[in-house]
Amino acid sequence: MPDYSKQFNDAYIALGSNLEDPIRQIQSAYEKIAELPDTHLLQRSSLYKSEPVGSLNQPDYINAVAKIDTILTPFELLEALLSIELQHDRVREYHNSPRTLDLDILLYDKLQLHDDKLIIPHPRMSQRAFVLCPLFEIAPECHIPGHGKIDQLIAACSNQVIERLNIS
Repeated sequence: MPDYSKQFNDAYIALGSNLEDPIRQIQSAYEKIAELPDTHLLQRSSLYKSEPVGSLNQPDYINAVAKIDTILTPFELLEALLSIELQHDRVREYHNSPRTLDLDILLYDKLQLHDDKLIIPHPRMSQRAFVLCPLFEIAPECHIPGHGKIDQLIAACSNQVIERLNIS
């Protein structure tokens, strides 16, 4: 893997929550991301409401995407995001369980990485409107390595229900 230290790299982070005031959880997570060392929060998408995937007997989700530039390596960024999740009392009960906060690295420059701890691009992002729509809002020309242009991927998810919220 290339040495990403000592240079700024663009990364996109998905934010999601469906427990304990999800809008507040996302807004707080934006603040925590902005406080990460050697990292700048460049853009924030609007908030989006979506139905849960997988385990359907749970509240709807609030989702968003942030664009950052960072000197943190992908693995350092992952550790920082996991720490923010823990600060928001994230519990991992089972796959697709309800959560106070979920933070995922979607993209890190043009990196394609497949490691036991981290996969970039995020492995399911190209199939999920709740990731693609907020990402498209802040990066309409985005190309997802190994998957294609974002507008084409969104078209393939047109059957998924997602609602952009009018909240500042």
